[in-house]
Amino acid sequence: MTTVAILGCGYVGLELGKQLQSAGIERVVGLRRSKKGVSAMESAGIEPVQGDLTDEETLTTIPDADIVVFAASAGRSSSTTAREIYVAGQKQVLNHFGSRENPPERYIYTSSTGVYGDHGESWVDEETPLEPESEREQALVDAETVAIDGAAEYDIDGTVARFSGLYGPDRYRLERYLEGPVTDGILNMIHRDDAAGAVGHIVSEDCARGEVVLVVDNEPVSKWELADWLATECNRQTPSKQTKSERLAEVESAGAKRRIRADKRCRNDKLQSLGYELVYPTFREGYQKAIMEYPTSQSE
Repeated sequence: MTTVAILGCGYVGLELGKQLQSAGIERVVGLRRSKKGVSAMESAGIEPVQGDLTDEETLTTIPDADIVVFAASAGRSSSTTAREIYVAGQKQVLNHFGSRENPPERYIYTSSTGVYGDHGESWVDEETPLEPESEREQALVDAETVAIDGAAEYDIDGTVARFSGLYGPDRYRLERYLEGPVTDGILNMIHRDDAAGAVGHIVSEDCARGEVVLVVDNEPVSKWELADWLATECNRQTPSKQTKSERLAEVESAGAKRRIRADKRCRNDKLQSLGYELVYPTFREGYQKAIMEYPTSQSE
């Protein structure tokens, strides 16, 4: 019987758990902090564990797993830093599971294209050198090293699934684009179902051991183009626009300024070479459900 443990079984993890069960994985265990999270896992048919992945006692309650997926997140508004969760948290998880009598064979860490920083709209892929410019970016880069090299110290094969911007149910953010103002820049996107699907494919096809895989759809798009397309599809007037310079003049945070300036175009050649077929190849397919559900009264 194959067991997969999903640590941080949230937005992507819940969908991953459902897909793994549909693919024939016999046992999927999930870890969440809140009671609401536990209820969500139960509804998805996932065996729930409530607790904190940085707590050793919590980790002891998680059964032995053939594959561990580290999908926890440290939000920008959270008091817990990226380094505490992604670096220290991973090290603790790997030490715990790697020291068990029956350690996992595989370990998958869900990372972010935030590791790239600003590339001035140039194309990037898994071979692009990483040159972090902030403490958070450095933590994201260090976390990927832990996921592969740290896992190898315990004879566990690590994989990094490097997600681009997630969207999908409850995260379409239609009003943001329809109301404006929309700031110039490039979006690299992946629908939640494809983010989960790509990780599920890595599991089911037993591929990408010891590797990084960039998980992004087929078409980077400018925010202005996306906003105008959504407005047309929703029968709305095109929203107001602003340049990066105009937006930068409105913010004071150094981190926010870096995010506004940062641009790149992410390439998914490797993901395609692994045989994964995107359910939503571009934003056009991915936003159809949100457009169909958009209230007619708001478009009049």
